[in-house]
Amino acid sequence: MGCGGQSATAAVETVYRAESRRVLATLIRLLGDFDRAEEALHDAFAAALQQWPRDGVPGNPRAWLVSAGRFKAIDALRRRARFDASLRLLAEQLEGEAHEAEPDEVEDDRLRLIFTCCHPALPADARVALTLREVCDLTTEEIARAFLAAPATIAQRIVRAKARIRDARIPYRVPEREELPARLDSVLRVIYLVFNEGYSASAGASLTRADLCAEAIRLGRLLLELLPDPEVMGLLALMLLHDARRAARTDAAGELVRLEDQDRSAWDRRLIAEGSMLVRRALASRNFGPYALQAAIVAVHAEAPSAAQTDWAQIVRLYDVLLGLGPSPVVELNRAVAVAMRDGPAAGLRLVDELLARGELRDYHLSHAARADLLRRLARIDEARIAYRVALQLVRLEPERRFLQQRLDELGD
Repeated sequence: MGCGGQSATAAVETVYRAESRRVLATLIRLLGDFDRAEEALHDAFAAALQQWPRDGVPGNPRAWLVSAGRFKAIDALRRRARFDASLRLLAEQLEGEAHEAEPDEVEDDRLRLIFTCCHPALPADARVALTLREVCDLTTEEIARAFLAAPATIAQRIVRAKARIRDARIPYRVPEREELPARLDSVLRVIYLVFNEGYSASAGASLTRADLCAEAIRLGRLLLELLPDPEVMGLLALMLLHDARRAARTDAAGELVRLEDQDRSAWDRRLIAEGSMLVRRALASRNFGPYALQAAIVAVHAEAPSAAQTDWAQIVRLYDVLLGLGPSPVVELNRAVAVAMRDGPAAGLRLVDELLARGELRDYHLSHAARADLLRRLARIDEARIAYRVALQLVRLEPERRFLQQRLDELGD
């Protein structure tokens, strides 16, 4: 049944945003090669742009695209077989393996793909970059900002990682249970990086990207079903508790709203309850790690009736335990802000100045923004202006830039 060309084109665009990475993951499983699957994905969507306006949008667009991509890949292999006989054999093999995939099998393809991308045979930085690119469709530029690296460097990591998977014949599967712990850390890091890019975009006009937050949470839920590990619980709890506040982080005009000024009635209490329950389960295991501790800190904020009633002493204690697991200048910065709320801005400022003197956070805009706010609270206005200007030079996200500029403007000339 045909449909209007414009509506069909819009449907293709909608399906691409919602389904393209799932389609790609399934094509990688069926075709056994990243580059071949990516080419098949593009061919499938090109076919959809031609056929859907004429024939109508299929009832199951994802299955249609997988089938179209697979057959396009087989046709391409047959055309190239004139120059390489092995490709003809591969085309025949792929055609002979055709079967109707079970829904659960297709749904698990992205989880399979994550573990393939995070295989220990790959360098750690390449695992994260490849997964963000192939599973989550982040651009090379977005990944580069997350890594504070050059786009060309990230592109090279991705190319080398795909070649390594191909040459080493790394299997496309979820690891056996005894293999999972060794593979888990990089998978958790990948999922959290995806969430962070959605919850607080690294650059651009919008503060948040709901699609990335939802995708990271979906992957976290899938992983928890597979492995009820305390750190998987902790990561999912951390994402749920943050996401519960996402709608209140900006006003109607898209401007940043600070935590203490947010409308707590707009927070999603269902997500807070689920996240808090997972935190309690993770901490009760006595086998928790940094994700569960970070989630516990966010839970204290989420459960406080108001900003004034936040238990800052408990938050500082949790940061102390978190730092005991491993050094982190960003965690130290967050702890310094919590100390300022518990003991006053002068105490927090001393800690921030010590951090900046070490040089690790000199190019991190939030360290200078925190310093500016503490100086403002101490009525050291000239110094606060300087700190705000430094933060403005470093910030990339437009809503944050406008917020910092507003704070600077409030200090007057």
